[in-house]
Amino acid sequence: MINIGIYIYEDAEVLDFAGPFEVFSTASRFLKKSEKLNVFLISQNNKVVKARGRFNVCAHHSFLDTPVIDILIIPGGIHKKEMKKKSVINWIHEQSKKCLITASVCTGAFLLAKAKVIKKENVTTHWEDIKDLEEFFPKLNVIKNKRWVEDENIITSGGISAGIDMSLYLVSKLYDEKLALRTAEQMEFVWTSDN
Repeated sequence: MINIGIYIYEDAEVLDFAGPFEVFSTASRFLKKSEKLNVFLISQNNKVVKARGRFNVCAHHSFLDTPVIDILIIPGGIHKKEMKKKSVINWIHEQSKKCLITASVCTGAFLLAKAKVIKKENVTTHWEDIKDLEEFFPKLNVIKNKRWVEDENIITSGGISAGIDMSLYLVSKLYDEKLALRTAEQMEFVWTSDN
């Protein structure tokens, strides 16, 4: 079983975490019990989190009781407040050292950069935030017009719905393209698989 932890926080973009969650939970329907993906949401304090648009969501775990994470996903949203939280940045840094893959959706890349998970890698983010990412973290090689960018065990995606494409790519990487295509079909989603 592969554990996929998705961090959620106040004003996180809903589809940034809900899109990947749906991909992995849908893909898991087609897998044997021993192969299933265990996807869960993590918040700092395991309270109800008010995501963007006043969308209330409950995390499965807090920082204190998070299981071992194989794949960590950091969504975007209104991220500047999160960047100032030392405990959050330290947690992301420490978790990423233990993960097989660390990924971000949209402006989640800013949190990865602040946590020094990405320092000079090839990355991407929402088109609207590319200039800011380049300005705040000039050593990063920020790539435009890509749905997602992979650099070793770090994968960053563009904004919002691009996280679904990235997550389908992760399914193809963990299993095979056939499962990713079956998952996209089940979701009635046209997968941009060629990036």
